[in-house]
Amino acid sequence: DAGCALIGGETAEMPGMYGDGEYDLAGFTVGAVERSSVIDGRSIRPGHRLLGLESSGAHSNGYSLIRKVLERSGDAVDGTLFHDNGQAVSLGDALLAPTRIYVRQILDLLKQGGIDGLAHITGGGLTENIVRVIPEGCGLEIDTSSWAMPAVFDWLQREGNIEDSEMRRTFNCGIGMVLLVPESEASIVCQRSENQGVRCHDIGQVIAADNSEVRYLG
Repeated sequence: DAGCALIGGETAEMPGMYGDGEYDLAGFTVGAVERSSVIDGRSIRPGHRLLGLESSGAHSNGYSLIRKVLERSGDAVDGTLFHDNGQAVSLGDALLAPTRIYVRQILDLLKQGGIDGLAHITGGGLTENIVRVIPEGCGLEIDTSSWAMPAVFDWLQREGNIEDSEMRRTFNCGIGMVLLVPESEASIVCQRSENQGVRCHDIGQVIAADNSEVRYLG
């Protein structure tokens, strides 16, 4: 999906280290970019819009908590969970939905311009990832009513009795990637994403604030 090449690797045999049925999987990536094409967030100013690209699920983050919630709930993984698009899927399939890979879409959007910052919503959720790409003296205002949180996150919050702040710090809550763009470019960039088949929501803005403050509305 990302257009990457697997150019080497090996499978190590380590008797005594791993028991039957156990394995350890690790990996890394190396990339290159022209210095003139680096997006470092230096152009971001108060008023920049936050465009959120929808996630496909939990995106492999927060699974220690997910396992605890599943155990606590006692729900069967083959039970039905209805998504907001009306399609019925099992709880297990919803929790194990493959992570959406945004590489091809993002590369195409970058070629068309208008993007001053990017934040992949991984561990740390909405609260801790976007602030890493904004300059000093800036904060964020996020309107959580601007998109519908997928049913799997509603289930996690309800069954785990998880506070809103912890949900936003641990999970992507339905937004897997955030683009930071000037207000004048927001509708254009969002439409380009929609044309690629990835739903996009204007979820907030950059504001003047101290200490990378994040304010939530909605």
